[in-house]
Parts: sequence; C-alpha cells; structure tokens
Amino acid sequence: MQIGPLFEATSHGYDTADYYQVDRRIGDRNSLRNLISTLHQNGIRVIFDAVFNHVGRDFWAFRDVRQKGQFSWYCHWFQGLQFGKRSPFGDPFTYKSWKGHYHLVKLNLNNPYVKEHLLRAVEMWISEFDIDGLRLDAADCLKVGFISDLKKFCKKLKPDFWLLGEIVKGDYRKKSSKTRLDSVTNYQLYGDLLASFNQKNFSPIAKALKWQFGSAGIYKNLNLSPFVDNHDLDRVASRLNKQAHLYPLYALLFTIPGTPALYYGSEFAIKGKKKKQSDAALRPFLDLGKLYRQGDTDLLAALKIFSQIRKNSSALAQGEYLELYVGQEQFAFARFSRSEYLVILLNSSDYPSGMNFQLPGIQNAQAVDLLNPQDIFLVRNGQIRVEPLWPNWLRILKIY
Repeated sequence: MQIGPLFEATSHGYDTADYYQVDRRIGDRNSLRNLISTLHQNGIRVIFDAVFNHVGRDFWAFRDVRQKGQFSWYCHWFQGLQFGKRSPFGDPFTYKSWKGHYHLVKLNLNNPYVKEHLLRAVEMWISEFDIDGLRLDAADCLKVGFISDLKKFCKKLKPDFWLLGEIVKGDYRKKSSKTRLDSVTNYQLYGDLLASFNQKNFSPIAKALKWQFGSAGIYKNLNLSPFVDNHDLDRVASRLNKQAHLYPLYALLFTIPGTPALYYGSEFAIKGKKKKQSDAALRPFLDLGKLYRQGDTDLLAALKIFSQIRKNSSALAQGEYLELYVGQEQFAFARFSRSEYLVILLNSSDYPSGMNFQLPGIQNAQAVDLLNPQDIFLVRNGQIRVEPLWPNWLRILKIY
C-alpha cells in the first residue's frame, strides 16, 4: 500500500514543513504505527510518498532564511537563492521553485547537510515505523547520484526496501536499475491503455507493449509500474467511454509486465475530474460503508480475482511478454516463465467473439481458463482456437 504524504505540511502534503513529524491534520505517531502494524499483520507492505526535490515555504530551514536573510546558516540548503531581487511572495531574495510554483522551494541536494538530513529522516521512518519503501515524487528532477546514494543507504537498513520513482517523461533506463530505482511509474503506457478501449482499436497498446517489453523491448529488463489513474489524473471511470470496459482494462493492467498500481476508490468505479485550479475531486474522503452499498462491487470482486491470479503467477510477476493476436476489439498475448505459460485473451466488443492463432513454443497441450476452470481448450500442432470470448471480458489460459 502506498500512503500519500504524511509529513508535516501546509496544504496538499507535497509542501513539506518537517520530514520528522507526522502531519497533525491526519493523525499522530501512535496511530501511524498502529496502522502500519495492522497492515503488516495482514501481509500488506507499506510505502510512503516522499518529496525530496522540494519543500514548502513553511519548511523550518526556509523559515529561518525568511527571518534572518543572509545571516541564516541555511541559505545554501536551497537552489538558486539570491539576494537583491524579490520573489513573487515579496521576499528580499529569489530562489528556484518546482515548475514555477513558488510555494514549492527546490532543495539543494548537492549540499551534504541537506542529503544527511533527508537520509536520517528515512532512517527514522524505517526504524520507528518499519516502512517497506518510498514512492519518490518528482523523481525525474532528482539526480542519479542522489538516487544511488539513497538506494545504497536504504538497502543497508532494510535489504528488501523498495524505491518507486514518479517519472512522467524520458528514458526510464537512466534512473531504474539494480543500483537506482526499483521501479518507475509507466506514464508511457497510460494514454495507450485508455485509447485502445475508447478508440475501439488495440493497436496502440499492442505497439507500446511490444516496444517496451517484446523480445527487443527497451524496458524488458525493468520492473515498471503501470496504472490507469492516480492522484494527478482524472479517474478512469470518468475517462472511459463505456463503463463495461473497466473490466477488460483492469484485467490488462494486472496481466501486462510490471507492478500494477490501483488508485484508492477506483476499485469501486468512482468518478472524478481535475478542475483548473484544484485536484480535490481526484482525492476525496471515502465513506467505505457507502461505497460497499452504492459502488460497483462487481468491479471490486473482479479486481480481487485478477490480483489473486497475479499474486500466484510467476509468469505475470516476472515472465516474458509475447504478442499473439491484435484486432480492433480483440487482443491476445502470452506471459511465460520457466515454470508457467499463460495466454491472455481480451474482448472489448459488446458481442461474443473468438480467436484462432499460433502458439509459439507449444505443440500439443491443454489450456485451462483460470477464470472458468471448467473451460478447457486444446493446442494441436501449435494452433489454438478459443471460443467464445464473452463481451467486455477475458480469458486467462494456463497451458499444461
């Protein structure tokens, strides 16, 4: 489970005021410890959202600069701090901000004192709260050297500690490796995932998956994190033209390469769109009792099944990817490891369909649908015919 910013902040949480304090608006240290302990007892690992690229104007060291000016010991903690000019907030100095948002002040991560301050905060979160990883906000702005140092520091404290980086654009290989980030948000797939359903054409996502994870895929050795919505994007139920497509879309999310991310509330198909000056509609308080009474509990049930299948599958967790069939509203691909071979077939049409294609590497075998174990199909001379494919649904065939 990824938990949004929990540290003392002024407004939305990404404007940190103190990395060592729990935001008093959402709880205290004891409640946080109890929450994490309960999650661990239920087999759920916990990662925190951490912002190391910038802080808020109420960050204690920046407040010291605002109060003492050039006499503050912390002037070198921030990027581009220059006296003699005025900031948009009227300070007698200017500074670098994140994308022109002057309420977010960029940290100088080349300063050893800044780096030490952040690393010791992480050490505290691990030792006191036993967290299992971090999701690094704005990781595309972080230098590779800082990420590598952070990775080395965290692994010494907890060998299986997980670092996920938020990177919107660029080459994911630059910051994701054994010595850098363990995973990266796969923004490059996001648009194609939705377009393939809204445009009634699986070609965009098929092309993207082959480019990323095919035999010559540029990211085939990386563990990326695909998603269909998040705290910065419209809810997927508000983006899809047809709500029935939520089922094959999420099935695709849970069966393609990578570690899928499910945004809270979207498992009930709640809606929400960004407004010009506010993301509040994307990040609402949820009444779970009300959602269980009024939300799409059928989708929730389907997601539980997809999640369980993925959890028990070596092919889906770490297997290779192979495209098998691409049509307008039908799509099939294989995921395979040394011990398992799966074939995923999707139908986004409102009508039953079928597929007939070659299965490379398989001559004669049985294919059992993990979603409907009573349905068995035969592979003969490397050829398989699967029918029916139910409307807006899928089959996950395990080859024996």
